[in-house]
Amino acid sequence: MPKAALKKEKWTLSFDPKLKEAVVREAHAKGIYPVNFLEELVREKINPYGHTDVKDSVKYVRELRKKSKDRTDEEFLGEILKWKK
Repeated sequence: MPKAALKKEKWTLSFDPKLKEAVVREAHAKGIYPVNFLEELVREKINPYGHTDVKDSVKYVRELRKKSKDRTDEEFLGEILKWKK
């Protein structure tokens, strides 16, 4: 019995032209299509376990450090070790 072909949904989104330019510029800088860049952003924001899909680990750790400037390095490394286990 043949399987039914899945239908892809097509979406049309309206953007602010400045936002669209920024998305296209960033996608071009990364060497990917703008739609792939948007999907990547949405996955990062929606994924409850954001650390599993991290593309740039150095950038991710720097952002974590900026958010937790009031904590010591030892506390930060201790948290990383807990996550590692």
